[in-house]
Amino acid sequence: MTQRIEVPAQRVPTVGGRALFEHAGKSLALFNIAGRLLAIDDNCPHQGSSLCAGQLDGGVIQCRAHGLRFDLASGYLLNSTALKVASYPVEVEGDRVFIVMACQETLS
Repeated sequence: MTQRIEVPAQRVPTVGGRALFEHAGKSLALFNIAGRLLAIDDNCPHQGSSLCAGQLDGGVIQCRAHGLRFDLASGYLLNSTALKVASYPVEVEGDRVFIVMACQETLS
């Protein structure tokens, strides 16, 4: 079962931008990479540092705390499958944007 979380219109980033917002106690980061919206958990799986504030290089975000680099599309640490940040599908319907999460993801 899934839940679609509507992103407030004022939080949808423009091309090259990013936005951080909270939903049900979970911090989510939304990125607009060349018109493609990508969503991940904001917390680095290594030690919880904010990823939204990290260095963005195309579709890769680098954690400011220790330099770990994650692919925004897959959530995986670059060149590895040992570490992953949760990534979520994003659906666009007209002017509305939704992040799709499995129900257990919204409760954890």
